[in-house]
Amino acid sequence: MRHVHVHPGAALAEWGAVAELCSAAAALAAASVYLLSARRLRRRGDTWPWARDVAFASGCGAMGWAISAETPGGPFTGHMVQHLIIGMVAPLLLVLARPLTLALRLLPPGRVRRGLLRAAHARPVAVLLSPPVAALTDVGGLWLLYRTGLLAATHQHPVLGVVTHVHVLAAGLIFTFSVCQLDPVRRRWSLAARGTAVLTVGAAHSVLAKGLYASPPPGTTFATHDLRTGAQLMYYGGDLVEMALAVVLAVQWYGARGRANARRSGRKRGEDLASVTATRSEA
Repeated sequence: MRHVHVHPGAALAEWGAVAELCSAAAALAAASVYLLSARRLRRRGDTWPWARDVAFASGCGAMGWAISAETPGGPFTGHMVQHLIIGMVAPLLLVLARPLTLALRLLPPGRVRRGLLRAAHARPVAVLLSPPVAALTDVGGLWLLYRTGLLAATHQHPVLGVVTHVHVLAAGLIFTFSVCQLDPVRRRWSLAARGTAVLTVGAAHSVLAKGLYASPPPGTTFATHDLRTGAQLMYYGGDLVEMALAVVLAVQWYGARGRANARRSGRKRGEDLASVTATRSEA
């Protein structure tokens, strides 16, 4: 977690180092639990694509690196690297791994599995995972961070900084989950609604990045080159992740069309067979 243009005391610096270590350990623990669960599922005889293991481990690894490592570039550029990884790249990788599906397949029928499924299908969760609400949560948090004094405050108060990083990760996960809808959810939104959410968030993200290119967040001071490099990274990096989300939606659309065509072909073959059988019976 890079601290920008602030010189905290020794106690604050030590607290920040502990928070970074704990966050990296949590990411490593999450990856270990997922990989062990997938291994157990395979040993039971079930199939589980290895690509999902790679996606989840990569997401956790990227998140751990962004939190604990010294990110490249100036203070604002380094902060933006963290933002992209924690809020966009890692959530996409984690969601592609379908952790909820893994948990539901691994758990035996019983109270725990039913409770997890009820929680996933609860009405408040369904509202939170609706694309409009998820998009507002994601974009609203970013505008609050970069267009108020919140970013400056996070570097004076380490606890607030940790809370902000948790929110960025949670908002990214909620938005990505709501758009991809790979795990079982209560309501399936149309591809048009989810695609509109991606376009809306992408546009808001780009407008915010252009604003940061011209002026820093309130209460902060960055070198012009550092500010503009970070803003460009936010602009183009965000576009790449949003393109990846669009690819996920396109694959889902293609699969849905293929299944629909297969059903129509099956019905037509059935009708043709029935027609031939009826003709022979009449003859």
